[in-house]
Amino acid sequence: LVSGIILVAINPYKQLPIYGDAIIHAYSGQNMGDMDPHIFAVAEEAYKQMARNNKNQSIIVSGESGAGKTVSARYAMRYFATVSRSSSKAQVEDKVLASNPITEAVGNAKTTRNDNSSRFGKYTEISFDQHYQIIGANMRTYLLEKSRVVFQSENERNYHVFYQLCASAMQPEFKHLKLGRSQENNLLFI
Repeated sequence: LVSGIILVAINPYKQLPIYGDAIIHAYSGQNMGDMDPHIFAVAEEAYKQMARNNKNQSIIVSGESGAGKTVSARYAMRYFATVSRSSSKAQVEDKVLASNPITEAVGNAKTTRNDNSSRFGKYTEISFDQHYQIIGANMRTYLLEKSRVVFQSENERNYHVFYQLCASAMQPEFKHLKLGRSQENNLLFI
């Protein structure tokens, strides 16, 4: 097992002008270390290694809640779509990202440290053709805190989907579920 580049990024909690197409093109084709550390530098190195060695590459995005993992993964996907000149650039990125609100509702919960803390892991696999253009993607999620379904610590909550379902209890399509208010249904998923 070989470990490659490690990039430590900090979420500035605001939009910065360092992720546009001009920056993508500036990093495209550059060697690692020729430019400032950036998610695009990591993505470029992975893309070059894939093309040069014809071997699968992995980028692991890790961090605490609110660190910007989802956003960093989105930037890497945008980088691949742009440099591969993929005709499906927007389609693949949009489809992968469109599933995000659903996975967050099912896998995020309020904790004492964060109102929208992800309690799951996500593995996104991007497929390329023989010309190294994106042809598809597959996302798998792994629930990390199954115990949260039946027990929450003080000042914490179950997964968001539980409260969303209860808030929709009076909608005609949910009547058959016989849902009540969330305070009455703490053990909904048992």
